[in-house]
Amino acid sequence: MQKIAVIGLGYVGLPLAVEFGKIRPVIGFDINAGRIKALREGHDSTLEVTTDELRTADQLSFSSNPADLAAATIYIVTVPTPIDAHKRPDLTPLIRASETLGKVLKRGDIVIYESTVYPGATEEDCVPVLERVSGLTFNKDFFAGYSPERINPGDKTHRLPDIRKVTSGSTPEVAETVDQLYSSIITAGTYKAESIRVAEAAKVIENTQRDLNIALVNELAIIFNKMGIDTEAVLKAAGTKWNFLPFRPGLVGGHCIGVDPYYLTHKAEEIGYHPQVILAGRRINDGMGAYVVGQMVKAMLKRRIQIEGARVLVLGLTFKENCPDLRNTRVVDVVAELRDYGVHVDVHDPWVDPAEAQREYGIALVTTLEPEAYDGVILAVAHDSYLEAGAAALRGYGRPGHIFCDLKSVFARDESDLRL
Repeated sequence: MQKIAVIGLGYVGLPLAVEFGKIRPVIGFDINAGRIKALREGHDSTLEVTTDELRTADQLSFSSNPADLAAATIYIVTVPTPIDAHKRPDLTPLIRASETLGKVLKRGDIVIYESTVYPGATEEDCVPVLERVSGLTFNKDFFAGYSPERINPGDKTHRLPDIRKVTSGSTPEVAETVDQLYSSIITAGTYKAESIRVAEAAKVIENTQRDLNIALVNELAIIFNKMGIDTEAVLKAAGTKWNFLPFRPGLVGGHCIGVDPYYLTHKAEEIGYHPQVILAGRRINDGMGAYVVGQMVKAMLKRRIQIEGARVLVLGLTFKENCPDLRNTRVVDVVAELRDYGVHVDVHDPWVDPAEAQREYGIALVTTLEPEAYDGVILAVAHDSYLEAGAAALRGYGRPGHIFCDLKSVFARDESDLRL
């Protein structure tokens, strides 16, 4: 049986390596030696895979030595594809992974990419790197595939085997091989796209569609707020129709929804088309942090709370509830905007590694919360622990007359002073 190597053991790569490692030889590779050491000891810091699940993958080994990759014949690349400070696609991790693979690539090998990219990136950006470094010829000596990841961090219901997988290959024969490969671990089934470019495009529009829908309800929230209408009440009423989509307003972060649209718009502009609807949605969603703080400051001023020097507690830093994932979290926009007003901001999140928060965003998390210490409290992420504590307990951290903002609208309307 052919040996697989999974390159990049984050939220996407590790669950994939574990599933394959249950039935065939797999090398789990990551350039982070600390990550490899922890996985060998049975600990996954992303909390996507348990110690028991790691043990059941008895054909999975871990390595940070690129030379070990030579033993594989099928390579699956699951490295991040972020955007830079100017919101342009950053393919650096993808290109470096391709360079690493080019050094061990052999005749007959297949390289499958899972990282989210714009249509054409696999064959136009990655394959040339593989050819240059290996000296081999594409679709003669080696082949490629693309199967977009559909991992939902923190979701314990929709796991990798339970999510239908799109597959593709650089030739019809390779496409069938790639499809059969994933069919061996995906119980929900696979869908073989007609080309790599189609599979790439399908992935990038999945999250672009979600981004636009959230942008719509964010804009509606702004409108309804000006009209004195509760947005959540409107959405509940509209949701009684069978085909109304249940999107909710809020901050749009993470490694997918807040990033993927920029990959599509980058490619569109490269071919001479300036997207309008997609970028309009991005502008709305990127501006929600500033909007939330603007509403918070207004509410505080109405209570005659001095803004400069005020203390505000932000509950939650991750990009979504009940997971430690900090990638592209937009809670940082709220923190930065408050600080611009001269507010002293404390951030609390029981899911986050304090060292990572400091390293990634320069935020020193507080671990002990004082009662009646804050002029404002913002529930930014609806972790279960906050919901179980209840609105009254969270409000207990505020001084008399403070403002409590339920950004996620998880509590009853009369339990908060402000919500989207």
